[in-house]
Amino acid sequence: MTTLRIRLSLAENAKAVAKIFSKHAYDVDLRDERHVVDAKSTPGVLSLKLSSPLTVEVHADDCDDLLHELQPYTL
Repeated sequence: MTTLRIRLSLAENAKAVAKIFSKHAYDVDLRDERHVVDAKSTPGVLSLKLSSPLTVEVHADDCDDLLHELQPYTL
């Protein structure tokens, strides 16, 4: 599993990130301080507390292509 922290301060960023996750075959969870959602679900991502950093959990070890696309949002 690969874990990283991202920040999505705007709803537009949350929608863009959900779209990025949906393009890949990896199972990905996104969590805030209290909740865990399927990162490919736009409504799920929008339900998180976007003002705080989020934790991305990619259920794969070799996901460099996904990590590259997430670079603008990583902390």
